[in-house]
Amino acid sequence: MMGPVLAACLLIILSTAWISQANEALCKKDGGVCSCNNNKNSVDCSNKKLTAIPINIPTDTENLKLDYNSLSSLPNTAFHNLNKLTFLDLGYNELPTLSAGVFDHLVNLDKLYLNKNQLKSLPPKIFDSLTKLTWLTLSENQLQSLPHGVFDSLTKLTYLSLQNNQLPSVPEEAFDSLEKLKMLQLQENPWDCSCRDILYLRNWIREKQGNVSNIEAAECAVGNKAVLEITEKDAASDCVSPNTTTAIPIGTMTPASVIYDDIHEIKVPQENFQKFLGYQEPDHLPTQPQCLMSISGYLGLMMSLMLTSAAILYVFHFLKKA
Repeated sequence: MMGPVLAACLLIILSTAWISQANEALCKKDGGVCSCNNNKNSVDCSNKKLTAIPINIPTDTENLKLDYNSLSSLPNTAFHNLNKLTFLDLGYNELPTLSAGVFDHLVNLDKLYLNKNQLKSLPPKIFDSLTKLTWLTLSENQLQSLPHGVFDSLTKLTYLSLQNNQLPSVPEEAFDSLEKLKMLQLQENPWDCSCRDILYLRNWIREKQGNVSNIEAAECAVGNKAVLEITEKDAASDCVSPNTTTAIPIGTMTPASVIYDDIHEIKVPQENFQKFLGYQEPDHLPTQPQCLMSISGYLGLMMSLMLTSAAILYVFHFLKKA
């Protein structure tokens, strides 16, 4: 009777190994792309020179670090299987824009870092699904304007950083929904205090002064005058806001990133090859170590399946003889 018992034990061990293999294909200690802490559901892909996001990130991941890489675009579906994420760091990459629905499935996200990229604008409603977000970092980008209502769904936000961008003003009612806000970083922007558009920001700063930290640091681009100190006479010009246009209504504009993604998804051969290797983004082939990692992961899964099947047959054989 020892034969069936040993076989059953082997079956349990191999089944466990097969399940963990599926979740840890990208987290091997012997040179895998990312490192994982399964106890904390954390995946660290920081500083790996990645040009695309691996598709085999475990679906139960809660903390994902992708900072200090070379990401220049994010497909719409980049995070669609990661709805348990509470922490996402995309800082220190090369993102010039964001796809309209890239964050739509991250309904449990608490902290989002987008600092130190090359963002010049944000798609309308980009943050609408992030209703649990408390921390948002957009500092050190090239934002020239904000869409109307872009922060309206972030009613739990306590920290927002917009410093070191190219913002001359913010839309009317831009911060009115942020009732929980405790700190707002506005410094190092070229606030245009000669335009009437700036008066909303001035009034909001005066109202929230003492309740929201650091907002007094916002200064006019000319004259080194604090925004909260400007008068109606200072802001007498009827300037045209940079986030409005008479040529094309902003609500009907299609983000360039969406068009870009759609065009490249038509190129089936290269994309299918990359998906087989474990990568989403169609314009970048993975490096040799990444290819080896992905292939070895699949081979490991196949081997586990074969061994598991053999163990099952072994158990049945001894049970039948018994």
